[in-house]
Amino acid sequence: MDEQTSSTGAVLSRRGVLAGAGALALAVAAAPGAGATTTPGAVRGSATQAERRAVEFLRVMTDAYPEQNGDGPRLPQSYSDENGLFSTAFVYDSALAVCAALTGGRGDVALARTIGDGLLYAQDNDPVHSDGRLRQAYNVGPYTFYDGVPQPHGFVLPNGDANIGFQFGFLGTAVGDMAWPGIALVQLHAATGDRRYLDGALRIAEWIVDNTRSEEGLGGFSFGVTGANAPVPNKSTEHNIDCTSFFTQLASATGDASWREHADHARAFVERVWEPAGGFFYTGSNDGTTINRDPLPLDPQVWSWLALRDERYAAALDWAARELAATDDPAAPTSQLPDGVTVSGVTFSSASLTSTASYNGVQVHPRGVWLEGTAQLVTSLNDRRDGGDVRRAGDLVEQVRIAQEQVGQGQQVGGRPLPARSGVVAASSLLDTGFGFGYFQSQHVGATAWFVMGSRSANPMQEGGLR
Repeated sequence: MDEQTSSTGAVLSRRGVLAGAGALALAVAAAPGAGATTTPGAVRGSATQAERRAVEFLRVMTDAYPEQNGDGPRLPQSYSDENGLFSTAFVYDSALAVCAALTGGRGDVALARTIGDGLLYAQDNDPVHSDGRLRQAYNVGPYTFYDGVPQPHGFVLPNGDANIGFQFGFLGTAVGDMAWPGIALVQLHAATGDRRYLDGALRIAEWIVDNTRSEEGLGGFSFGVTGANAPVPNKSTEHNIDCTSFFTQLASATGDASWREHADHARAFVERVWEPAGGFFYTGSNDGTTINRDPLPLDPQVWSWLALRDERYAAALDWAARELAATDDPAAPTSQLPDGVTVSGVTFSSASLTSTASYNGVQVHPRGVWLEGTAQLVTSLNDRRDGGDVRRAGDLVEQVRIAQEQVGQGQQVGGRPLPARSGVVAASSLLDTGFGFGYFQSQHVGATAWFVMGSRSANPMQEGGLR
């Protein structure tokens, strides 16, 4: 699922690029939670206060390099410094931050516009291409890479180009990495009336259709292209769900029915990889024709509800909540939680629950909780509202708040301390996704943005779902 080949030949994943950085990641994997000062297991303050602290984290990550970026174009650094990816900003995370900010008051719309303008700048100032594409990630602040070579610039290079993330090979363009910024820009246009955002979304959509629409095999849209612009034949269920949402919203925003046809084309792929006997979606296809049946990841299960809202596939939510459930107990030998803090939720995939992999010499914890995915499940349950969904969502969001309060405290961005009890870590303990990469106990824009949206009962994959 979600894999692409970089310009250097390495296989990377849309949000799972941490495998490539795993050998480089810093001490967060070995000594997470340093600096925690709250009482283990306690949750302080109201849900509204937790949401505000989370949005402030998104703001701090966006404004982390004032000396380089000032009031100019900028994107949020995706992970705290401890993750080892330096100032990398993944466009998926940036898009989520836009959507999360749009669920708040008027002041948060300004944050959404700042990040949206950064996405438009990246689109308009690629050093090679002028076709509307976005790269997987950009550098937004200075650092010295592991080879000892300083990288002194911010998001905008001295010649005006966007600072693409070449050091880690984040140069490819994936459909999901395009569709989520497209969703964010459509939502931002709806919130502001600014035509620039809709125009940017249209350029993204045109690139996806022109470069990845497939009439062969399972149909749908293929993965995207490498940094060398070579097509990647993989087809991701998650990406096609993203396209279903994006093109549907675009059809409504523009009045152009052709986008609804593209949405239907993406949805047809999604429906072809549904497993009715088990009540879940398969991950996609490695060759575009043959269904990849193992492992089974979380996000197609939960995003399918957010995008489709189709009762025929509602069982996927229940499958995810049941089959991917995990509780991280600090008494376990591979847990990295502070003493007295237990976190429950869901993990990344069926393979995560049995993995014995190691990253940086640290063994993964098979019961580690994927906080981003847990917040995605919260968002989906709050949107479905069937039976005990709201109660279950409430229980899970409290678990994410425990992580916000207790896990990953004392971390930094750009060498400066992050606000206390603000960001949500990607994982409660080091976990393996089963797709060749891991998630670390590092504060994360994506996890925090999904927490905000889940706590506020928002749905970014529906028109009007953020208001």
